[in-house]
Amino acid sequence: MNDSGSGGHYYWCTRHHRVETDADVCPAKHVLGPYPSAADAENALQKVQERNEAWEAEDARWAGEGN
Repeated sequence: MNDSGSGGHYYWCTRHHRVETDADVCPAKHVLGPYPSAADAENALQKVQERNEAWEAEDARWAGEGN
């Protein structure tokens, strides 16, 4: 990962539904990231959904073990 120079990080803007770079990024409350590539940023919401589903399944597993 290259931190020097502009465009080194990419973000997914939940307000504008687009990839943004260090040079033109919305406030932190509107973005996910940073990501090392534009493709990673573009897939951010999918990754969030996958993680949420995994965590919900884990919570359900734990709740089932306690009964």
